[in-house]
Amino acid sequence: MDCFVAILQWTALVVAVLIALSSLDDLFVDAVFWAMKLKRRIFGQSGPGAVAAELLVDKPEQPIAIMLPAWKEFDVIASMVESAVNTLAYRNYTIFIGTYANDSETIAEAEKVARRYKQVRHVRVPHDGPTCKADCLNHIVSDILHLEEEVGEPFAGLVLHDSEDVLHPLELHLFNYLLPAKDMIQLPVVSLEQRYRDLVAGTYMDEFAEWHAKDLVVRQRLAKTVPSAGVGTCFSRRAIKALMEDGDPFNTATLTEDYDIGNRLSERDMSAIIALYPVEFRTRRGALFGVGPERMVTFSMPLCVREHFPNTFKTSYRQKARWILGIALQGWAQLGWSKSGISNYFLFRDRKALVTPTLAIVAYVLVLTYLGLNVWSKASGGDFIPLFSGQWFVLSLLWFNLFALGARILQRLFFVERIYGWGHAFMSIPRVFVLSLINFAASIRAIRVFIGSKFSGKSIAWDKTMHRFPTDEWLGTEKRRLGEILLSWEVVTPPAIEKALIDQKMNGGMLGDLLVCHGAIDEQTLLEAVATQANLPTATISLEMVRENLDLLDEEVMSRLHVLPFGKGKKGDVMLAVSSPLPASEAEWMRTRLGRPFRQHIVPDAQIRRFLGALVEQPHWDVPILTLPRLHELLIERKILKRRELRRALESYDVARHGSIGEYLVARKVISQQIFDEMTAIRNELVEAKRADARKELVNA
Repeated sequence: MDCFVAILQWTALVVAVLIALSSLDDLFVDAVFWAMKLKRRIFGQSGPGAVAAELLVDKPEQPIAIMLPAWKEFDVIASMVESAVNTLAYRNYTIFIGTYANDSETIAEAEKVARRYKQVRHVRVPHDGPTCKADCLNHIVSDILHLEEEVGEPFAGLVLHDSEDVLHPLELHLFNYLLPAKDMIQLPVVSLEQRYRDLVAGTYMDEFAEWHAKDLVVRQRLAKTVPSAGVGTCFSRRAIKALMEDGDPFNTATLTEDYDIGNRLSERDMSAIIALYPVEFRTRRGALFGVGPERMVTFSMPLCVREHFPNTFKTSYRQKARWILGIALQGWAQLGWSKSGISNYFLFRDRKALVTPTLAIVAYVLVLTYLGLNVWSKASGGDFIPLFSGQWFVLSLLWFNLFALGARILQRLFFVERIYGWGHAFMSIPRVFVLSLINFAASIRAIRVFIGSKFSGKSIAWDKTMHRFPTDEWLGTEKRRLGEILLSWEVVTPPAIEKALIDQKMNGGMLGDLLVCHGAIDEQTLLEAVATQANLPTATISLEMVRENLDLLDEEVMSRLHVLPFGKGKKGDVMLAVSSPLPASEAEWMRTRLGRPFRQHIVPDAQIRRFLGALVEQPHWDVPILTLPRLHELLIERKILKRRELRRALESYDVARHGSIGEYLVARKVISQQIFDEMTAIRNELVEAKRADARKELVNA
């Protein structure tokens, strides 16, 4: 027992010393930042982004390219482009969407938006993916250069974005103002506000609020450079040309091409900044700790890129493992160390991410072990067991670590409150422990993947994060008019809109329905326009899919709200078919009624009416068939498929896009059409048998 306590005490001392050394590094960055703020306050200097808005807008627009590398982004790419086109106040730009040959769903979405918007260009990567993000970007750059030759005018800047990014209207104006004086311009990246219970996604709110407002500012001041964040980064034409002297501009041998490119530009003494241009944001903010109604708030912060980040432990640690792998391991192996001492200091800060998460977890384990040991000692009548000796050095070390921890928490509160308010500021304290677990798992995975690739000799594939694009509910934006959307798509003429509006004024009716009646548009175009207007996805549903989910809503609710339940998502959220989005009050009622989240999908109004009519005509004793096995369950019962095979086949299944599971399995050739027909016939027989039993029960009653 004494030996175990001695080992515990010495381990705790070593960990405390290492934590103190890491804290000294963090406190140095803190001191520089607050000294910079104090200096500006004393001498009355304006902030680093202070420039009149008129100067941004008045400068003639130079052509700018926006690069969107895409792999399996079919569910968000159209929404992102639609949002960007409707948001940006700039006009002289082109969006380049890069897709892989084996990603047919994203190709279809890219082609659709390219036909819809003249400023969108689809770039096809000639081989299968995923390779790495840099590979896709290099093909996009190649297409940009080809277009420059065609039109005879170079792009002044190339902007890097992802397909979940929410842009600010003045983003390109700011880039345009700083080009060509700056070679790399990085905008701050900020998470969209999450719910209080979203602990994983909330850690991104905390980290980015502090990192991009403090750490990158200090890095720019001392090292005269900043790393690219991979989104919201603008490269000057001169920077791209310099990078191409080595071949392709983006390094395909790393998973973090953004970090790599920032360091390569720094080696060439090119100017890079983080642009802090203050603007006002208006967004929907939740009530303090969920008590009270939501409200729209306006607050000032730097012009930034906003997005959703992962909200599950697995997706989060896999994403951060990719960052650690590319920055700390591949970056160390490929970039080595700099000749500049201050640059090496920040490289050290980047690479210590391999160690600090383990230190935090070991510290937690030591504390829990120590507490458990003392509880056991007291319960058995023993004495109190000290974790540390009472020597002055040890006490000073503990007080210093306690001071450093307090400084970390206070600054985290400060930076989070500026953007998200006091509720999330206080929630950032418990989220520190969640973040520690995520970073620990990420560091272990990064080391394992890196060592595995060295032994196997295989390159590390693009382990991308599945993206989600925010809805109007998150952004607090106003919905566009249906006529404006159709005109921007160039699928209808202004006279046709005017004729339909006159008809609407005289006889009533919906504008979209009148345009269909006049032959100006078809029903599919109307469906896509309504979905775009509502910023909601479309869905393909069948009557059988609705019947299998009738236990979620009763006939009265479906008829009154004009909705149909047709499935459940992978996270248990209910899929609702609607012809137009539910009003806020009815959406909140529906959320309470279901007792779980739900997602709305746009389907034709006529289809909803037809299905409702078919369901209402069914006698009430039809309901018990819901207890019967579904088709995919029959496949398992009859041993046609194993559960493992079914789970693997359904990894990419989405009820809104693919329809019923049975049809999806046939389309993916998991089962044959003959088996599908046989299982359908068996289930229909079971339904009829159930109905017959229900009739007998009804007669007997």
